[in-house]
Amino acid sequence: GFCSRINLFLLLMSRQTFVTEEPVTLEGFQAVMKPSKYGYSLATVLDEEVINDLEVDRQSTLKWAESKLKNPKRSTLRPEPWEEAAKGKFKVKFSWNEETKPPIVDTDGAPVTDERLPLYEGSEVKLAFYQKPYILKDGVTYGTSLKLEGIQVVSVKSEAGVDTGDRNVEDVASLFGKTKGFKVGEPNVVTEETNETTEEDDDF
Repeated sequence: GFCSRINLFLLLMSRQTFVTEEPVTLEGFQAVMKPSKYGYSLATVLDEEVINDLEVDRQSTLKWAESKLKNPKRSTLRPEPWEEAAKGKFKVKFSWNEETKPPIVDTDGAPVTDERLPLYEGSEVKLAFYQKPYILKDGVTYGTSLKLEGIQVVSVKSEAGVDTGDRNVEDVASLFGKTKGFKVGEPNVVTEETNETTEEDDDF
């Protein structure tokens, strides 16, 4: 109805975009530029400061989902979309498909589209993302997930990956500004022998 449309509009208006100030290092299995059989994914570690902001954001984000539950007393809240890996370090994984692909840009803000770009573990990126509420089809299970709005490639270290969302390349370029590092025009790629054997299931 009209009210729920208004609520959704307010939610989108208040949607907070998180941008990693410093580049983060990709850790674990990556399928950024080219999808694996489970689709696209990017895994990294965020520090406590970002997570603290996400915790606060999660509370208000969950209120929207809670207002939509069929039976709040019988509902099941899923754990946060991050997991403590070490003191003050939290593992996060983003996943997307062709339709929700976030724009990927280089340090000048130029689009990165080469599927062969080795965006693997050890590469450095800046990320822009937001937290989104969800309710599963059962109407009782709910939680939040993290969605990428854009990726900026800062350094490339090995074999292939990049990302995009509902923002266009110019938007994403302006989110990050220019950074010293990777440029599409002059790839100075450090390659290493890597044997990618670890694949993770996607929980989302």
